Amino acid sequence: MSFVLQDPLIQLVNGIFGLYIFVIFAAVISSWLIAFGVLNTGNQLVRQVVRVLYALTEPLFRQVRRLLPSIGGIDLSPIVVLFGIYFLNGVIVRALVLIFNRV
Repeated sequence: MSFVLQDPLIQLVNGIFGLYIFVIFAAVISSWLIAFGVLNTGNQLVRQVVRVLYALTEPLFRQVRRLLPSIGGIDLSPIVVLFGIYFLNGVIVRALVLIFNRV
C-alpha cells in the first residue's frame, strides 16, 4: 500500500489540489487586507497579484455563490469550495489507489 501512495500520478493530483488550496487562502487573505486598507491596490504589483488570484478563484466562487443563500455580507463560498476540494481530492486519490491495486 505504501508503494501505491508514492505513485507520481497521486502526487500530481495532491499537488494540484494543494496548490489551488493555497491560492484560495491567498485570495481570501488578500481580500481582507484590501478591505482593511492594509494592501494598496494602487501599487502595480499588488494589483497584478490580486487580479491573478481573482481570475483563478472567482469563476468557482461565483458558481458556489449562486447556490448559497445570502448571509448578511458574509461570503461562505471559499469555505464551501475548500470542503469540495478536500472531498474531491479524497475521492480521486482513493479511486487511483483502487485502480493501481487492481493492476
